Amino acid sequence: MPRPEVLDRIKEAEQEADDIVAAAEEDREETIAEARKQADEIREQAEKDAEEASQERLEDAREEIEAERESLIEQGENAREELEQQADGRVDEVVDYVTDLFEEAVHAQT
Repeated sequence: MPRPEVLDRIKEAEQEADDIVAAAEEDREETIAEARKQADEIREQAEKDAEEASQERLEDAREEIEAERESLIEQGENAREELEQQADGRVDEVVDYVTDLFEEAVHAQT
């Protein structure tokens, strides 16, 4: 093979190698860009899912707090009613006691 042909073939091979490298770099850039895009989409979806889960937990906590509040109010009302009944049952006893104290005070003064 004559020398000029060898040089031409070497130049062609180098050009072909350069083209392959350029195509590979372009593919690499496209792959990286696509991977970044997918990562962004995954991150956005994860943030959305986390926000939804957070809102769900918050709503559950609010419902639990409201149920506990209602339970405490009901317990308080029941305790109040019980105390009122106990007090109503002791009215006559208290009236008798106060009357006795009053009579003792009146007798002590006379």
